[in-house]
Amino acid sequence: MNNIFGYPEFDQDGIKILTRTEGTYADMLMNVTVYRMGKGKSISFSLMNEEMALLLIHGGVTYSWQGCAVSAVRGDFIKEGATCLHVCKGVPVTVTAAQESELLVQSTANEKTFESKMYTPENCGEETFGQNQFEGKAQRTVRTFFDYHTAPYSNMVMGEILVPQGGWSSYPPHHHPQPEVYYYRFQKPQGFGACFIGDDVNKIKDGSFCAIPGGLTHPQVNAPGYPMYYVWMIRHFDGNPWTDRIFDPAHAWLLNES
Repeated sequence: MNNIFGYPEFDQDGIKILTRTEGTYADMLMNVTVYRMGKGKSISFSLMNEEMALLLIHGGVTYSWQGCAVSAVRGDFIKEGATCLHVCKGVPVTVTAAQESELLVQSTANEKTFESKMYTPENCGEETFGQNQFEGKAQRTVRTFFDYHTAPYSNMVMGEILVPQGGWSSYPPHHHPQPEVYYYRFQKPQGFGACFIGDDVNKIKDGSFCAIPGGLTHPQVNAPGYPMYYVWMIRHFDGNPWTDRIFDPAHAWLLNES
């Protein structure tokens, strides 16, 4: 259980490794990396056996792939919508920063081929939950770029969750057999919260992440004054994709509360 939470730093090249399909977090079955890009910097990606999703967390970049070029700007990851490019194996992508930027890249093995898709605030699903429950203490906004329902050809799920100050998310407590990774950001670096994974409690900090094994509940809470943002990423199992949450029977009564 000691490896459920991580507090990695960016290295001298602006790379922060969250999980790899080999080593400590191999059971997450995903490669997840965050890149800090200075103005004018370009990074090229080409994965021969893995699909890949490239999410702009903040800054301004141009995505270039398969003869296309799309520019995106995001100044505030709490208030502004996101841009995410999803490509299959073998598709080269170059990302060039027009200003200091942060980019998250999620990838996993997938032999299927599919058309590349750019997700923007205009075509990304967004829902707000919990506003009429628990005196609003579990209100959160969920953005889903793609999941099994919208992209059954993918072996991954990617989205974002925005939690108002002093609120709960991933609530009521639930679990699922598939592994999940969260990457957290706060507008202010001193922002903090707590993540409950099974019977363990871990402090959420700006730039931290958790690697949630299948079968463990994982509710989250953040401190008053510090709205919380996190990227959520799930890896489907072969023949058993993630499609729904399994609520902890001890807390299932909460589903009927207002």
